[in-house]
Amino acid sequence: MPVRVVDTATPSSQPSPGQETNSVHPSPPSCSLLSAGRGYLCGTMEALNVPLADTPVVTFWEGEIVDAKNYTFFTGKWEASPEDDIRHWSKFPSFTPLLSQVETDGGKSLDLSNYPHIFMRWKEQYFVNVGVDCGLTIAGFYYVCFSCSDGSISGFYYDPSSSPFQKLELKCTNEKNSGFTFSSYELQ
Repeated sequence: MPVRVVDTATPSSQPSPGQETNSVHPSPPSCSLLSAGRGYLCGTMEALNVPLADTPVVTFWEGEIVDAKNYTFFTGKWEASPEDDIRHWSKFPSFTPLLSQVETDGGKSLDLSNYPHIFMRWKEQYFVNVGVDCGLTIAGFYYVCFSCSDGSISGFYYDPSSSPFQKLELKCTNEKNSGFTFSSYELQ
């Protein structure tokens, strides 16, 4: 699902507090727009090479940012049980330190405000440019993890009627001082 990231801010030459420096590929600047406690986000995704569609298929999605207050690690909808949630969140190595507390209270007592990863759910709502007979389903949703240190995004699709653990993996690149871009999503 190739898309691009548009970043109008100029990356600073000095790392932000808490950022690691890397002489080969510097970390992206900290993002105050995407953080635990923001609660809601939305966007579009574009699927390429869909067999039953003549053009790329664009879907609109809405997301929830897990912050232990507005949204917990337990989905509570979209046919996902707490067991499904634990199985999917456990696919992320960054979730491992949180597992025992999530099993105890859904993570409600966790303070995720300074955690180096942001956990989200993305649910596609509708097709933007094609009809429902395009050959894709949007019945499920994505468990998503954003790394604050390197800007990468990984995710796993959940739909009880689809193949389990379909993976979404997006990496951040920094090319020729033009900002940080992602080959598969856009933040505006």
